[in-house]
Amino acid sequence: MRARTGWQKGSITVLLSVNNIEVKYSGVILVLKGVSLTVEEGSIVCILGANGAGKTTVVRAISGMLKSQLGKVTEGTIEFKGTRIENGDPEFIAGLGVSTVMEGRRVLEHLTVEENLAIAGGIRREGVGALRDELDRVYSFFPRLKRLRNKTCGYISGGEQQMVVVGRALITHPYLMLVDEMSMGLAPLIVEEIANILRNINEKEHTSILLIEQNATVALGLSEYGYVMESGKIVLDGPSHKLEKNEDIREFYLGLSRVGTKKSYKDLKHYSRRKRWLG
Repeated sequence: MRARTGWQKGSITVLLSVNNIEVKYSGVILVLKGVSLTVEEGSIVCILGANGAGKTTVVRAISGMLKSQLGKVTEGTIEFKGTRIENGDPEFIAGLGVSTVMEGRRVLEHLTVEENLAIAGGIRREGVGALRDELDRVYSFFPRLKRLRNKTCGYISGGEQQMVVVGRALITHPYLMLVDEMSMGLAPLIVEEIANILRNINEKEHTSILLIEQNATVALGLSEYGYVMESGKIVLDGPSHKLEKNEDIREFYLGLSRVGTKKSYKDLKHYSRRKRWLG
């Protein structure tokens, strides 16, 4: 396992630092506008926002996947363990210890569960015995996958596929795991199960996690610190337990009024036009 060392900034061990970045697609479409965030070593941080807020573009910028979408960081810097990585190649960034779970549960459907995991494990090139140990390590977090290891991935459930892609990321021993829209399209009980697994990975492996979510309940319940994105900007941030109590977050993202009753969709549309953080 890699030693868990980041770079020191005062008394805080900073693993990832995104500093005032702007991102453009095709050289003209400005998507991110001065985004800054920090992930400390061993922490779980979330980025919360509606569809189209720019959350996935942040993931692409950190992981180096912007190039495949004709995107580029045009201003600002991204540092991982003190190394500048903005506009770096995905292979270089992954080699530093950043593993990405993209939205959409991108399994290789014609391969079995274990074959999907073994592909990632094989990157380490440490022999068959070492790979077996790594698979057993993943199965210790995902006992359901051990039972399904010989099943073809195209025939397992969406929640099980999500477990496969998280397990595939875990097998590389990342310092930082980027998890994009973990809960999308999944039943609440499955989401809760996967969230508990991520919490377990964080506690036992000391893996930092940057969670990108539309589901505020999941994001704020799992994370320690959160950032709220709107229209390509960070508009609010703070400890997750404080964001949960923030009136704006409760009304717009959780759909709750001051007395705890659900607001109607019409009310939420009206509220979206008057969010105080956007002035």
